[in-house]
Amino acid sequence: MSDADAVNEDQNPTQPEIVISPISDDDAGEVLTVQRAAFVSEAAIYGSVDMPPLTQTLPELEAELRSESGLTARIDGRLVGAIRYVEKDGVLLIGRIAIAPDMQGEGIGRMLLESAEKASGADVAELFTGSLSEANIRLYEACGYKEHERVPDGDGTAQVFLRKQLRAG
Repeated sequence: MSDADAVNEDQNPTQPEIVISPISDDDAGEVLTVQRAAFVSEAAIYGSVDMPPLTQTLPELEAELRSESGLTARIDGRLVGAIRYVEKDGVLLIGRIAIAPDMQGEGIGRMLLESAEKASGADVAELFTGSLSEANIRLYEACGYKEHERVPDGDGTAQVFLRKQLRAG
């Protein structure tokens, strides 16, 4: 048995390696593609495709990537997830988390969220989702986020802001 075989025996062949790395300008096209695919299910929940993750243009996303931080998740070179965030006044403001539809439920969103929290020097993290996005709310609560505020959208739905204490402040 060679050393390579011993390494391969220790790895689970059914679980491909997920590589988390900083987002770059070169990722913009792939991020936009995954973002649009990921948010189609949200559009179905809300009955509208008129939402920023679906209407954002490539130039808008490229500008956003220059002013914010973020991470990507790749499997065998394929971009399967992304998260964007910015720190402001000691708060890690988490923007869009987008996971390729065929990879949702595999823990990629949780990995990206945890990686963003660890990369931050902020005391608190905050993110938001729509009130009808129950799977998102469950995920965020499972990751330690607690509802902080609800802002009505005027159509019977609300934006739900959730916060998590990252370190004593």
